[in-house]
Parts: sequence; structure tokens; C-alpha cells
Amino acid sequence: MRQRGFTLIELLVVIAIIGVLSSVVLVSLNTARAKARDANRAVAINQLRNALELYYLDNGQYPPSGGASAPNSGWTTSTDSSWTTFQTALAPYMAQLPRDPNQSASDWPYTAGVYAFSYYSQNYGCDRQWYMIVWRPEGVKTSPGIAACNGQVFNYGNGTVTVGNRAQ
Repeated sequence: MRQRGFTLIELLVVIAIIGVLSSVVLVSLNTARAKARDANRAVAINQLRNALELYYLDNGQYPPSGGASAPNSGWTTSTDSSWTTFQTALAPYMAQLPRDPNQSASDWPYTAGVYAFSYYSQNYGCDRQWYMIVWRPEGVKTSPGIAACNGQVFNYGNGTVTVGNRAQ
């Protein structure tokens, strides 16, 4: 009499197929999570831009940047205490400043693998009449360049630059 059941080879083949399928699903899931974080970043930057424009309407200039530990003290970055000072300036317009959904512990978004928001508004011939926000979407390989108020072009590697400009 013959026993019914699966052979060892059949079980191994089924386990291998399940393993391949699960790895494909996990890769797709990680991609979807990264896209969701990027969408969250875009919304956060839009909210920050709205708060900056309201600040400008009330004060005739954008809030000053400064105090960051990286890349230099002229910047404000969400990875250190300079973001708290920036929060104080924008408190009437925004209850809480956004932080990157995958916030890094230190540094700024020009550095590979670092996710944070950095703000700059200083003097390039038109002090605090323009600003830029540097942030890094996941998986972006472009090198954006932007022009400040006097036409100076900034290029920030793999980061994304958001600019506001009131200067002529």
C-alpha cells in the first residue's frame, strides 16, 4: 500500500517559491513606504512655505537663519537646537515645525543618507528677501540648482531645494 503525502523535494520547492514571493512583496512594500515618506516631506515643506509667507507678510522679510551645527552656523537645521529657535519665530503661523519622517540624528541633507530639513535666509545682496529649504527625498539622484535673489546659483548634490524669493 502506497502512503500519500509530499516528498521532501516537493516541500523544498514550495518553500522556495514562498520565499521568493515574500521577498518580492517586501521590496515592493519598502518602495511604497519610501514614497509615502516623500509625500509626507512634500506636504511638510508646503506647510512650512505657507508659514514663511505669512511671516513675510507681517514682517516684510523672512525669519533669519542661523545657529546650526552643520554645515555652518548660517543655516537652521531640523537636526539640532537651531530648529527650536526657528520654531519660536514661526509659532504664530505654525503650531509645530515639521521634521523629516525619517529624521537623522545629526548633519544636514546634503550628506548622503541624511534626512532632515535645512533652512537658509541670509544676505546675498538682498538680506532675508529670499530663503531656501534643502531636503532629501529618498532615492533621488538629481542635482538641483537654484538661483538666489542676485542670480547666484546653488547646487546641493542629491538634496532637493525649495526656494522663496521676494527680491527683484
